[in-house]
Amino acid sequence: MRIYHNQLSNTLNQGFKPVWLVFGDEPWQKNNSLTAIKQHCQQQGFSEVIRFSADDKFDWNLLVEEYQAMSLFSAQRIIEIELVNGKIADAGSKILLKLSENFHPDVQLIFHGPKIDSAGQKRKWFKSLEQLGCFVPLYDIEGRQLQQWLNQQIKQHKLNIHHDVTPLMIELFEGNLPALEQELQKFSLLFGTQLIVAEDAEKLLIKQAKFNPFQVVDTLLSGDLKKCIGMLDQLQHEGAAIGQLIWFIHKEIVQLSTMLEQIEQGESIDSIYKKYRIWDKKKPLYQYALKHISRDNIYQAQARLAQTDLISKTSSDFNPFILLADVCISLYHGQTTTKFNLDYEFD
Repeated sequence: MRIYHNQLSNTLNQGFKPVWLVFGDEPWQKNNSLTAIKQHCQQQGFSEVIRFSADDKFDWNLLVEEYQAMSLFSAQRIIEIELVNGKIADAGSKILLKLSENFHPDVQLIFHGPKIDSAGQKRKWFKSLEQLGCFVPLYDIEGRQLQQWLNQQIKQHKLNIHHDVTPLMIELFEGNLPALEQELQKFSLLFGTQLIVAEDAEKLLIKQAKFNPFQVVDTLLSGDLKKCIGMLDQLQHEGAAIGQLIWFIHKEIVQLSTMLEQIEQGESIDSIYKKYRIWDKKKPLYQYALKHISRDNIYQAQARLAQTDLISKTSSDFNPFILLADVCISLYHGQTTTKFNLDYEFD
């Protein structure tokens, strides 16, 4: 069975699941999910916790031995297995398939690790465990979902926050839920049930939003240039590698160029989405970008991106993040930026 994080509490109350699969890269949800599962199990009498960290060299027979062993300390045990890279070799897969044929009601298995791709989810060991237990895939919380999550956490902490404060918190902490949760805890300690207004919040909040290149690209596709440039500024302060960002944006611009060319040749948008494996969640982003970006602007952005790459490698007189912001703007407003040289000189 597959559920999402917001369904976890209700699912736990529905009865014992012999195995839980918690996979994804969002740290707050992962920590919250694992804590909730283990606390629920402990309330049911699973008082002993055994942990394994499974990498490429892990001996899966250790898991079998522990699973079959009688405990001296507890009749009911939790065995937690972290898959370091989210993958299991054939030997481990065979052992898990055999283990799944004889699950014991006094042992709770919890597997967790980074995001598992669709190919990994189709492997026999994973499908077998998912059918017997519960799979909780973890995705980044963004947009409306982030607003809903924040409202829920505010309610849980019994905070009285003015509606002007929540947009500020989202702007400052988007992409960094653990830090946002810490700020809510801080508010609870300092203000209790007292009304928290924007002036109070601004004095305490520290900008800790954390972004990655994938989020920058998604924001660029959505046409929100102000937010995109804000992300680049934040990444600059964090010491992000400009070369990596250039690579991601170049890859996306090339793909957009090819997609526009195929549309002009009469290919349907659905077949293009299928060809490039565009997820349903990202289709609206590409729909906006393909509607608002012209081929001329793509050529302009590509030329300026190549220049940005060269300048970033050969000169220290220019801020490459500012130049990269120009590239993003050129993708939508190339007719404006073409009037300005990237390698400007001061008189």
